[in-house]
Amino acid sequence: MKGKSLYDFPVHLGLGARAVAEPQFTGMDWYEAYGDRHSDDLDEGRLVSLFRFEESWTSWEMHPAGEEVVCCLQGHMILHQELPGGGKETYELGPGDYAINPRGAWHTADAEQPVVALFITAGKDTAHRPR
Repeated sequence: MKGKSLYDFPVHLGLGARAVAEPQFTGMDWYEAYGDRHSDDLDEGRLVSLFRFEESWTSWEMHPAGEEVVCCLQGHMILHQELPGGGKETYELGPGDYAINPRGAWHTADAEQPVVALFITAGKDTAHRPR
């Protein structure tokens, strides 16, 4: 049997140490259905996904329900954070490096070359705003 691609099929880590293969990611509307599928454990659940990008993000995002781990697997990226207390942080990440986006921190990323990053996200009530 062939495994699934984490780029296309994220995994939900839920209560009771469950790991649930998710349907194929189809865009931003996918997140609403994800919330519906896991409403019983979304407060503690985490979404695990891979994302490939080649240029800077065009928006900021924020996760009010918990922290997010961002691990760069290939390439180099710069992660920018606007912290809830008003401070700012910037992290330069290369292969194997990670940073944690604190609960409630707005964050975005810059890249000038192809990047592959692993995200472990507390996805409940995630918000977006233009950059």
